[in-house]
Amino acid sequence: MKNQSSSPAPARGPADHEVRNQIVAVAIDHFSHYGYEKTTVSDLAKSIGFSKAYIYKFFESKQAIGEVICANCMQQIETEVSAAIAEANSPPEKLRRMFKAFTEASLRLLFNERKLYDIAATAASNRWQVVLDYEVRIQKLLHDVLQEGRQAGDFERKTPLDETVTAIYLVMRPYLNPLLLQHSFDYTEDAPSHLSSLVLRSLSP
Repeated sequence: MKNQSSSPAPARGPADHEVRNQIVAVAIDHFSHYGYEKTTVSDLAKSIGFSKAYIYKFFESKQAIGEVICANCMQQIETEVSAAIAEANSPPEKLRRMFKAFTEASLRLLFNERKLYDIAATAASNRWQVVLDYEVRIQKLLHDVLQEGRQAGDFERKTPLDETVTAIYLVMRPYLNPLLLQHSFDYTEDAPSHLSSLVLRSLSP
């Protein structure tokens, strides 16, 4: 049975503590080599040279460690996307850059480096709260770009905005979700351009 959580597993101890960062770094390596499911907190403790009880002073559970790793990865993706959008001078161009940047950043972080894929796939499969929050932020970013485009006269206004946001997010989702992205490798080079062009045509006023 999948372990679904309604809220992020809380972290313990000082957020910037050196030991906390060391635990996260060791966890990334273990999840990469042995898989998230096969790695235990005892394994991490043994690698660092601490007791399992000491690790629990900083993290409530293995999932709490995984959520920190996922949150850091998602933050990096969002930072790259925001930077790409900031360079655009119109809402249509922002939307094009959003499709391209999300796909490229997700591919690089989750697949080219591979270390993060297993934990990201587990998080997506089990619908961890950190993943749900990420999806909400993506849709909020889409909402803002679409709203700006409507105000500028670039996009149509007849369709309810929330409906448009949801539809475009579903178009993007195969290139955001690691479980879906692994089946889309053959299309990732051209898909962002083709899909954003199709979406932009549908948004024409």
